[in-house]
Amino acid sequence: NVGFNVKNVAVKDIGRGDVASDADDSPATGVTSFEAQVIVMNHPGKIMKGYCPVIDCHTAHVACSFTNIKDKMDRRTGKVVEENPEFIQNGDAAIVTMVPTKPLCVESFA
Repeated sequence: NVGFNVKNVAVKDIGRGDVASDADDSPATGVTSFEAQVIVMNHPGKIMKGYCPVIDCHTAHVACSFTNIKDKMDRRTGKVVEENPEFIQNGDAAIVTMVPTKPLCVESFA
């Protein structure tokens, strides 16, 4: 674990999921939507657009809605199996567009 102190900021003023960044050089901001690769591990039914699971991103704990299922992929190779599928289910991997219900800061993955 790493800890640090900030002048004029009390420990109790910092909450779970808060993000520290350089305010002068491209400060961190909340996103309106983001694309994520998801793998359905243990879900009883089909997951369609509108599904709203709680996402853990670093220390943030935010509900995010699936607005689009872009691609269904092969879990092992990463190759696209189906574009714009109606649903995904247990064992499937997919690229989905998600919209957070509260402010959420995510970083790009390349």
